[in-house]
Amino acid sequence: MITALKHITSPDNVFYKELIKLSGSTRQRSKIGQTLLDGAHLLASYLATGKQPLHVLVTEAALNDSEIKSLLARVPGVALTQLDATLFAKLSELKSLSGILTLIALSDVSCAPQDSHFCLLLENIQDPGNLGSMLRSAAAAGCDAVYLSAGCADAWSPKVLRSAMGGHFVLSIQEQTDLLVVASAFPGSIYAASLNAMTSLYQSPLSGRVGFAIGNEGAGLTEALLKAASPITIPMPGKVESLNAAAATAICLFEAVRQKSLA
Repeated sequence: MITALKHITSPDNVFYKELIKLSGSTRQRSKIGQTLLDGAHLLASYLATGKQPLHVLVTEAALNDSEIKSLLARVPGVALTQLDATLFAKLSELKSLSGILTLIALSDVSCAPQDSHFCLLLENIQDPGNLGSMLRSAAAAGCDAVYLSAGCADAWSPKVLRSAMGGHFVLSIQEQTDLLVVASAFPGSIYAASLNAMTSLYQSPLSGRVGFAIGNEGAGLTEALLKAASPITIPMPGKVESLNAAAATAICLFEAVRQKSLA
């Protein structure tokens, strides 16, 4: 039987107040370099990288869940706290409680543009769901780095973490970056997805060192970044004006994967 080291029942608990602040504030996450993972899957993905969390928080019910008990057995030296279900619910955005939250340090893995072989440049991606899906696709495609402009959503927010499904833990994610500097320093080819481009994605050589620049869901890429890259378009014979930004990202990345596999 796994027993929590501490049991928090009051919302006035100092540690709990800090967790509340962390769960809802981008500034706080950036300030202390920590975030919360919600659910067993994210913890399992995190542990698969060989890292250990800072603290684990569970509900009473979760202590009897076989999957969660198995995960807790893998972090025997990590602080464990039991939260009342009502307190746990205030830390989670999920309608159905996962029963387990994990406090982790933000990744400090850095990949300079000149060292990258396959990267993604994201400019002003504001929807957390889209951003998370893009990070998931980047991880699945084998990207080594993702560079985010200052106008992007917080990469380490709960919704982005859930959407990325563990992609964060195998990528170098660098926020608040100057994408023009990244594009200039990258030693390969940067392709900019644009509806107005004349060159098709499928006509572009993507087997070498390559990066893709994807812009805001509505406005697309800024002119400056378009000029710093090679504009490409995804052919769309159907009767729609554009693709969802996350879908366009996946198509670009996996066309590069296809070409690399044939090289």
